[in-house]
Amino acid sequence: MIMQLRIFAFLAVLFVAACHPSIDSPSGTPAVSGGPGEGHPPAEPWTRGAMVAAANPHAVAAAIEILKKGGHAVDAAIAAHAVLGLVEPQSSGLGGGGFMIVYDRSADSLNVYDGRETAPAGATEDMFMRDGKPMRFLEAWQSGRSVGVPGAVAMYRLAYEDHGKLPWADLFEPAIRLATDGFEVSPRLANLLKKMVRPTRLDDNPATARYFFPGGVPLQIGQRLKNPEYAETLQRIARDGIRAFYTGPIAAAIAAAAQAEPDGGTLTVADMAGYKAIRREAVCGGFRGRTICSVPPPSSGAALILMAGLYDDLAVDATGQMQKIQGFVDAQRLGYADRDRFIADPDFVPVPTAALIDPAYIHQRATERFPPAATPVPGDPLAVADRATATLSWGVDTTTEIGGTTHLSIIDQYGNAVSLTASIEAPFGSSRWAGGFLLNNEMTDFAQAVPADGRPVANAVAPGKRPRSSMSPTFVFDRRNNLLMVTGSPGGNAILAYIAKSVIGILDWGLSAQQATDFPNIYARGRPVRVEAAGKAGEQLAAGLAALGYPVVKPRSENSGIHLIVVRPGGLEGAADKRREGEVRTLDAD
Repeated sequence: MIMQLRIFAFLAVLFVAACHPSIDSPSGTPAVSGGPGEGHPPAEPWTRGAMVAAANPHAVAAAIEILKKGGHAVDAAIAAHAVLGLVEPQSSGLGGGGFMIVYDRSADSLNVYDGRETAPAGATEDMFMRDGKPMRFLEAWQSGRSVGVPGAVAMYRLAYEDHGKLPWADLFEPAIRLATDGFEVSPRLANLLKKMVRPTRLDDNPATARYFFPGGVPLQIGQRLKNPEYAETLQRIARDGIRAFYTGPIAAAIAAAAQAEPDGGTLTVADMAGYKAIRREAVCGGFRGRTICSVPPPSSGAALILMAGLYDDLAVDATGQMQKIQGFVDAQRLGYADRDRFIADPDFVPVPTAALIDPAYIHQRATERFPPAATPVPGDPLAVADRATATLSWGVDTTTEIGGTTHLSIIDQYGNAVSLTASIEAPFGSSRWAGGFLLNNEMTDFAQAVPADGRPVANAVAPGKRPRSSMSPTFVFDRRNNLLMVTGSPGGNAILAYIAKSVIGILDWGLSAQQATDFPNIYARGRPVRVEAAGKAGEQLAAGLAALGYPVVKPRSENSGIHLIVVRPGGLEGAADKRREGEVRTLDAD
């Protein structure tokens, strides 16, 4: 009992942020008709300034450079991500994909740009099976079968066509300059090369060995690194548009790298030429009078909204901060169970997105109490609110999603905003190289095992299909439907937990942007509860949950990379995750 009281007292200190002003605009004004993104632009001019939060200072500098030229947030995001693909190639790049959500203030429009990779035409449901058993994940990860058709470049162009203000070629100048002149290898890249040399094939793939292990030695911290091949690729894209990437020599090099042995895949130049990014409608739901908008399937923004709604129900009567943490954990466990069963590519399988975020379903799901040591099972969203009389009878999913991803958040001087999460899946992707960049291993984001009982799995592999993703770049709008938060994170399956922490930490726990980012990560998917125990706060949280009966695992760190911006009454407040190498800058920082 004394131990629990000490934990409660300690947590109370963590949640206090009395110095912070209200995060909402002044009260008394009715909500904008139609909600965010419904064509009702704000009458007042934007006066809060501009801000960039991203995973590397070079990327932030590129975005600021573009904003200074008068660019839209989309212009800045493209420039920043082109740099990220160079300076942190282990996380994302041209050889992968991602999702971008864009708020255009003058038009009051809200769009999602889906640049998720697609399965090649030759992909099959059992392509990761051998002798009736799934391949070991490491084998699948490093195989050519794992390479999907990259979508990042097509996503750039689709968003640019809707929102871009500067000439297309200008957006690639910072990355071309940096690749040509060189940059200093960061501690994170150097340290990951040492850690990942065993599980990856970076040191024996000829192209990656030359680049990452010059002379047989891994790159060192501070070593100057140039990538003329990457500069040439970007120059072609800048000059000739995305056809330079999806056809011709670059596309041929990507296909050849994917087909190379061992375990070559089926990706072809025809797959490359046929790729299309997709413009989608955001999925939005309420939380504490605000509106959370994120990425629809094949990504998991609906599950994020479900988790926030479950937390609202589970913690509504919380009398202590440990009860709020318990509500946060249980909301994750229920939300992940539903996400893992139901969410997949909506162009291939029916996804009950509206049912999952229906308040009636959320309220019903929150009543499904279970012991802390139990493993929650999926709910039945279609049986609630008379949506259907039959359930979706999907089989058990076997997807493993590794956290090698990046995230950036931008608000420009016009009040437009971008939240962009991009990935090549696992660290260093498939370790296959073409055109100066690494290729993804995103096909391992599909369910790898074919169920022995023959039941179909929503996230099974199919030609042209997009694998389910946890990448969920997110906006929050206030009670007047004004932009309030831009947030997101890398982290594989734990992405939803990290983003939920940032949203709930600010909207309910009273934390600042940096406090919410720094708060120990708690990830609860399935039975175990992972609590980041790198310091006293994490140890206290782990002890409190263990005392309540939860099966707690205590990693020293959780690999989040939260980069967020909060719109406060007096201006913009940003945060960069100290677990990575991020930075926050305002346009007038110089």
